[in-house]
Amino acid sequence: MTDPRGFLRIPRRPVPPRPVEERLDDWQEVYAGQALLPLVSEQALRCMDCGIPFCHSGCPLGNLIPEWNAYASRGDWQAAAERLHATNNFPEFTGRLCPAPCEDACVLAINTDPVTIKNVEQTIADEAWARGYAPPQPPQRLSGRTVAVVGSGPAGLAAAQQLTRTGHTVVVYERDDRLGGLLRYGIPEFKMEKSHLDRRIEQMREEGTKFRTGVDVGGELDAAELRRRHDALIVAVGATERRELPVLGRELDGIHQAMDYLTYANRVQEGDYAAPPVSAEGRHAVIVGGGDTGSDCLGTVLRQGALSAVQLDINPEPGEARPDAQPWPVTHPKVYRISHAHAEARGREGIDPRLFASATLHFEGDTAGHVRALCLTEVEPAARSPLPGTERVLPAELVLVALGFSGPEQGSGLMEQLGLTVDGRGNFARDDDFAALPAPVGGNGPGGQGSPAGQAGRTGGQTRTDGVFIAGDAGRGQSLVVWAIAEGRAAAAAADRYLTGSTVLPAPIAPRDRPLVA
Repeated sequence: MTDPRGFLRIPRRPVPPRPVEERLDDWQEVYAGQALLPLVSEQALRCMDCGIPFCHSGCPLGNLIPEWNAYASRGDWQAAAERLHATNNFPEFTGRLCPAPCEDACVLAINTDPVTIKNVEQTIADEAWARGYAPPQPPQRLSGRTVAVVGSGPAGLAAAQQLTRTGHTVVVYERDDRLGGLLRYGIPEFKMEKSHLDRRIEQMREEGTKFRTGVDVGGELDAAELRRRHDALIVAVGATERRELPVLGRELDGIHQAMDYLTYANRVQEGDYAAPPVSAEGRHAVIVGGGDTGSDCLGTVLRQGALSAVQLDINPEPGEARPDAQPWPVTHPKVYRISHAHAEARGREGIDPRLFASATLHFEGDTAGHVRALCLTEVEPAARSPLPGTERVLPAELVLVALGFSGPEQGSGLMEQLGLTVDGRGNFARDDDFAALPAPVGGNGPGGQGSPAGQAGRTGGQTRTDGVFIAGDAGRGQSLVVWAIAEGRAAAAAADRYLTGSTVLPAPIAPRDRPLVA
């Protein structure tokens, strides 16, 4: 328990980021070098011993937030780290990348400012590494069973670590040349330096997880053959099928998918390029899409030296307060939020770089076939239909399409080779996505038709194909990093049950669990 009156006497004070002028000159994290202590310990005292900690349900991982707040408030970083890692494999990722729905579910958020849970989480994770409280945890004995994990994003890594620690031999296959998925090439360095990812992967290697990069499962390596080599297979390839912008002029040079652009920028930081193949330097940049990926693009174009930067959001500008239709604590409210990139773009003038309730009509190009302008219109909020007379033209020499993802990549070969199907949203179907599941096929081996383990394994992400599980955005659709980690933990529990007939691994969510939205 923390100070029962701490929330009354201590105001909310988030850890301040570095000054805008300083961080725009480098690619380090926005908090790099900022002193987290003793501020964070004091802020943890605001946790109010509320009796029913709704922050637990605000996070799909079920993080034990009041417990590690209490330890952090006393400076007991070892105990805090133990409670934090009990539900979260990678708190150094979530403490940097998650938008913290747990804070919106904090009891204090009913009528005042919530606890700075995200700051506390990141600090505990960083202190754990600095003080040696995050050692490798290799299994005491091996089960003799092998599991292939396809994809090394947060879901795949979480599943792999859980299964390795319980004694299975796990091999992670990654198509890219480096591990991490979107954590590696989709998240800018200023949001999370890749040293955190590399450190965690090295820990997993020391625990016994094996990694294979540059392997295109479904392409050069037949997925069905990979399944035959292993006792179980987890597909955690993410939702990487990008949404397009089908308007006149889309074919012009200078219009790029956001993820391609971010990958180039991240490869510069990895040392692959001296300069990015696509750069905003000296150009007017327009980002189409108001989500996190668009914000990441905004911070990147500013660091590359764009002449101007505008972000288009088709949604209306939200208000400052939680709407009545989005009640506490069950919804993550749509309120006016400012990311670090938005603050950087606002500059001294304080002008928001976002144009809300705006949609692209078409692009205009020059005689060389390069984009030079974007024509937009304001839209009616409910129907998102153009409002006549609101058309305007923005200068645009670099356009980044950041409209999200519609599901797993089409044409990868995985669906055909593994016998997978898709649900109504275009994601790989699993478990209760089926009205009725046929009996498993196969012999009496792990998960075979006569295997009790196989019958028990029909929960937590299994597909129609025996021994094949889906984890992460590939089955859920694009989501948050906390949901990806929860998915990986749940898929690991299902695979372990499939292989052994029972499991002690936690399964924090079911395939159909969703955050409640208004």
